[in-house]
Amino acid sequence: MLEEISVSVGSQTWEERRRGTLSAQVAAEFPSIFVSFADEVPSAPHLSASEWDRSDFDDWTFDERVDALAGEPFTLQVVDDRSGRWPVAGSQKDSLSSGHWPPDTGHSFPLEVLNRCQRAIGRRNRHSQGHLFDRVLHAHRSLHDLSKPLVRADYNHAVDTWQWLLRLDGSASVAAQLAALFHDVERLVTEADERVEQLAPDYQEFKDAHARRGAEMTDHILAGCNVPQAIRERVSQIITAHERQSGDAEVSALNDADALSWFSLNSPGYAGYFGPEQTRKKLAYTWNRMREGARAKLASVRLRADVRAMLEERK
Repeated sequence: MLEEISVSVGSQTWEERRRGTLSAQVAAEFPSIFVSFADEVPSAPHLSASEWDRSDFDDWTFDERVDALAGEPFTLQVVDDRSGRWPVAGSQKDSLSSGHWPPDTGHSFPLEVLNRCQRAIGRRNRHSQGHLFDRVLHAHRSLHDLSKPLVRADYNHAVDTWQWLLRLDGSASVAAQLAALFHDVERLVTEADERVEQLAPDYQEFKDAHARRGAEMTDHILAGCNVPQAIRERVSQIITAHERQSGDAEVSALNDADALSWFSLNSPGYAGYFGPEQTRKKLAYTWNRMREGARAKLASVRLRADVRAMLEERK
């Protein structure tokens, strides 16, 4: 599990105010993560800001490295060599007219990295402690053949969505958390080797059917884990409804978490796999299911340049 992030600034000097601000920002979003600062650059850092900023940054290889480290407690070593610069032009701030983008503090790099790595943190609340949830997590993991790239992407997205849900609602119910973990389980049957969603003549109908089948599969899996029927029924309700805007607070929270995970974790791979036309459609579909509070979280999310440009088209 990821326990600490160590930030090196090389030849630069970060005054105490800047260090304190970053520590406070991380504590607000990732309270279990300890932040340390190193004046010397480690011989083999896990990541530098200049690498992170590159248009050809290899997200997949970085994710594999984090997943390999996550088997044991580890410290993520990053080098902030941006010289206080923001990684993107001011136009990204303008892409959301709501004014939620933060000031130019130069602190976004560690937060962006933690966003991408949060599945390795394993945040829980009182509803997801104990043997029952452990049993479900084990069953969920065993469903996924991680040797298949698309299945690996879906597994990471599932765990990441769960973590986003807990960040948005620290008191999320056990049913909401289970729905987050299993909301896309249907893809293990229909899209484990090849994506087909771009072929759907009616995208909303395709997504609704995906949700219904996923709810049915999830109920069967959770029954095998001895999850009480009342909880299973609520999980099914949430998953069935999650591909549409909803007045149900837990469905809306899942939609927000799902969307944030797509933007922060999956959008680079999605754009590379499907190309711009389908990505633009997916982005619009995802954005329209998000509430304003979730959209504001994109301020600390790294977006690939082409995805960022598509988002700017929506302002």
